Amino acid sequence: MTTQQNLTVSLTGFDGAILKKFRKYSMAVGGFFLVLGLLGIILPGALSLVASAFLGWMMLTGGILSLYFAFLTKWRSAWSWVKALLLTFTGTLILFNPVAGILAVALLIALYLMIDAVGNFTLAQALYPHKGWGWMAANGVLSLGLALVMVFAIPATTVVLVGLYLGISLLFDGIALIMLGMAAKHFEG
Repeated sequence: MTTQQNLTVSLTGFDGAILKKFRKYSMAVGGFFLVLGLLGIILPGALSLVASAFLGWMMLTGGILSLYFAFLTKWRSAWSWVKALLLTFTGTLILFNPVAGILAVALLIALYLMIDAVGNFTLAQALYPHKGWGWMAANGVLSLGLALVMVFAIPATTVVLVGLYLGISLLFDGIALIMLGMAAKHFEG
């Protein structure tokens, strides 16, 4: 191993080949998130409906698969059937009334943004004092702020806020990943 490779591994814990792959995927996923975020900011109502429909389909699919599994295994427990029926029913309700489902999506987004903030703060702390740590910390601050506003705005402006927040979060996730990918170039061997 060369001196540069030893320095790269000691500073990042990864060799140059892994960092090269990380950089490539970080830039690609970051660019994708950036475009999705911009679309969400431009069309927040549409992104809200898409998020609600996605949640409805996930719940309906999970419910149907749970019903099928409960039937195949001949489960005697009533709770396995209740869970499967509840998932199926809730998913169907959200699909038939996606605007009402947006409220559930708003609560899930607030929870996601809080968890995202913690993850970004943890990553920023792990990266400190290397390049890119500040972008992850800033992304964490933004996610936490968005979560708090979402919680206090329910239900008044939920339809617009869900799409707008998803768009803003995706935009900054994209920017943070692109900047982190650019910073990884510094460590490539």
